[in-house]
Amino acid sequence: MRIAIASDHAAFALKQALLPWLAEQGHETLDLGTHGPESVDYPDYGAALADAVAGGHADRGIALCGSGIGIAIAANRNPGCRCAHVSEPLSAALARSHNDANAIALGARLIGEEMARACITAFLATPFAGGRHQHRVDKLGVAPLEGISA
Repeated sequence: MRIAIASDHAAFALKQALLPWLAEQGHETLDLGTHGPESVDYPDYGAALADAVAGGHADRGIALCGSGIGIAIAANRNPGCRCAHVSEPLSAALARSHNDANAIALGARLIGEEMARACITAFLATPFAGGRHQHRVDKLGVAPLEGISA
Protein backbone atom coordinates (compact mmCIF):
# COMPACT_ATOMS: atom_id res chain seq x y z
CA MET A 1 0.00 0.00 0.00
CA ARG A 2 1.23 3.52 -0.72
CA ILE A 3 0.93 5.68 2.39
CA ALA A 4 1.20 9.47 2.37
CA ILE A 5 2.45 10.85 5.67
CA ALA A 6 2.73 14.48 6.75
CA SER A 7 3.46 16.26 10.00
CA ASP A 8 4.09 19.63 11.49
CA HIS A 9 7.09 20.37 13.72
CA ALA A 10 5.39 19.04 16.85
CA ALA A 11 5.06 15.59 15.27
CA PHE A 12 8.28 15.53 13.25
CA ALA A 13 9.98 13.04 15.60
CA LEU A 14 6.98 10.69 15.51
CA LYS A 15 6.88 10.84 11.70
CA GLN A 16 10.57 10.02 11.52
CA ALA A 17 10.03 7.01 13.80
CA LEU A 18 7.05 5.76 11.78
CA LEU A 19 8.67 5.97 8.32
CA PRO A 20 11.08 3.02 8.71
CA TRP A 21 8.43 0.99 10.52
CA LEU A 22 5.97 1.50 7.64
CA ALA A 23 8.66 0.37 5.20
CA GLU A 24 9.31 -2.73 7.34
CA GLN A 25 5.59 -3.49 7.08
CA GLY A 26 5.96 -3.52 3.29
CA HIS A 27 4.40 -0.13 2.57
CA GLU A 28 5.71 2.48 0.18
CA THR A 29 5.69 5.92 1.80
CA LEU A 30 5.23 9.38 0.38
CA ASP A 31 6.85 11.73 2.91
CA LEU A 32 5.19 15.14 2.50
CA GLY A 33 7.18 16.80 5.27
CA THR A 34 7.93 18.62 7.35
CA HIS A 35 11.58 17.67 7.08
CA GLY A 36 12.90 19.21 10.28
CA PRO A 37 11.89 20.38 13.76
CA GLU A 38 11.60 24.07 12.83
CA SER A 39 8.17 25.63 13.36
CA VAL A 40 5.77 25.25 10.41
CA ASP A 41 2.04 25.68 9.82
CA TYR A 42 0.04 22.43 10.09
CA PRO A 43 -2.65 23.56 7.57
CA ASP A 44 -0.07 23.42 4.78
CA TYR A 45 0.81 19.81 5.59
CA GLY A 46 -2.79 18.75 6.10
CA ALA A 47 -3.66 20.18 2.68
CA ALA A 48 -0.72 18.41 1.03
CA LEU A 49 -1.75 15.10 2.58
CA ALA A 50 -5.38 15.53 1.52
CA ASP A 51 -4.33 16.42 -2.03
CA ALA A 52 -2.15 13.29 -2.24
CA VAL A 53 -4.91 10.99 -1.01
CA ALA A 54 -7.77 12.63 -2.94
CA GLY A 55 -5.63 12.81 -6.07
CA GLY A 56 -4.85 9.09 -6.02
CA HIS A 57 -1.13 9.52 -5.32
CA ALA A 58 -1.55 7.49 -2.11
CA ASP A 59 -3.93 4.76 -0.99
CA ARG A 60 -4.13 6.07 2.57
CA GLY A 61 -2.86 9.02 4.58
CA ILE A 62 -1.40 9.56 8.04
CA ALA A 63 -1.56 13.15 9.30
CA LEU A 64 0.40 14.12 12.42
CA CYS A 65 0.51 17.24 14.55
CA GLY A 66 0.75 17.99 18.24
CA SER A 67 -2.88 17.16 19.02
CA GLY A 68 -3.97 15.63 15.70
CA ILE A 69 -6.92 18.00 15.67
CA GLY A 70 -5.65 20.90 13.57
CA ILE A 71 -4.15 18.77 10.83
CA ALA A 72 -7.37 16.70 10.65
CA ILE A 73 -9.42 19.87 10.18
CA ALA A 74 -7.02 21.03 7.47
CA ALA A 75 -7.13 17.69 5.64
CA ASN A 76 -10.91 17.54 5.75
CA ARG A 77 -11.21 20.82 3.86
CA ASN A 78 -10.59 18.72 0.74
CA PRO A 79 -13.87 16.91 -0.06
CA GLY A 80 -11.92 13.92 -1.39
CA CYS A 81 -10.30 13.29 1.98
CA ARG A 82 -12.06 11.68 4.92
CA CYS A 83 -9.58 12.11 7.77
CA ALA A 84 -10.52 10.77 11.20
CA HIS A 85 -8.77 11.96 14.34
CA VAL A 86 -8.08 8.80 16.36
CA SER A 87 -6.21 7.97 19.53
CA GLU A 88 -6.71 4.22 19.92
CA PRO A 89 -7.10 1.21 17.58
CA LEU A 90 -10.88 0.75 17.89
CA SER A 91 -11.56 4.27 16.61
CA ALA A 92 -9.06 3.70 13.81
CA ALA A 93 -10.81 0.48 12.76
CA LEU A 94 -14.28 2.05 12.99
CA ALA A 95 -13.13 5.02 10.93
CA ARG A 96 -12.36 2.56 8.12
CA SER A 97 -15.22 0.10 8.50
CA HIS A 98 -18.06 2.59 9.10
CA ASN A 99 -16.80 5.85 7.56
CA ASP A 100 -14.48 4.66 4.78
CA ALA A 101 -11.82 7.04 6.13
CA ASN A 102 -8.89 7.31 3.76
CA ALA A 103 -6.68 9.13 6.28
CA ILE A 104 -6.18 9.28 10.02
CA ALA A 105 -4.79 12.03 12.20
CA LEU A 106 -2.77 11.33 15.33
CA GLY A 107 -1.61 13.66 18.10
CA ALA A 108 2.09 13.23 18.79
CA ARG A 109 1.82 15.04 22.13
CA LEU A 110 -1.07 12.82 23.21
CA ILE A 111 -0.09 9.29 22.19
CA GLY A 112 3.22 7.52 22.03
CA GLU A 113 4.91 5.68 19.20
CA GLU A 114 3.52 2.29 20.28
CA MET A 115 -0.10 3.53 20.30
CA ALA A 116 0.45 5.30 16.98
CA ARG A 117 1.62 2.01 15.47
CA ALA A 118 -1.41 0.19 16.90
CA CYS A 119 -3.77 2.79 15.43
CA ILE A 120 -2.08 2.66 12.03
CA THR A 121 -2.11 -1.15 12.01
CA ALA A 122 -5.86 -1.23 12.74
CA PHE A 123 -6.54 1.50 10.18
CA LEU A 124 -4.61 -0.17 7.37
CA ALA A 125 -5.94 -3.68 8.08
CA THR A 126 -9.63 -2.81 8.25
CA PRO A 127 -11.78 -2.81 5.09
CA PHE A 128 -14.80 -0.57 4.55
CA ALA A 129 -17.93 -2.52 5.52
CA GLY A 130 -20.13 -0.86 2.89
CA GLY A 131 -23.74 -1.98 3.18
CA ARG A 132 -25.76 0.21 5.52
CA HIS A 133 -22.81 2.59 5.82
CA GLN A 134 -22.44 3.32 2.10
CA HIS A 135 -25.29 5.82 1.72
CA ARG A 136 -24.02 7.75 4.72
CA VAL A 137 -20.52 7.94 3.31
CA ASP A 138 -21.99 9.05 -0.02
CA LYS A 139 -23.47 12.06 1.80
CA LEU A 140 -19.96 13.11 2.81
CA GLY A 141 -19.09 13.91 -0.82
CA VAL A 142 -18.95 17.23 -2.58
CA ALA A 143 -22.68 18.15 -2.38
CA PRO A 144 -24.00 19.95 0.72
CA LEU A 145 -25.68 17.75 3.31
CA GLU A 146 -29.45 17.59 2.92
CA GLY A 147 -32.39 16.83 5.14
CA ILE A 148 -31.74 18.74 8.33
CA SER A 149 -32.06 22.47 8.72
CA ALA A 150 -31.10 24.63 11.64
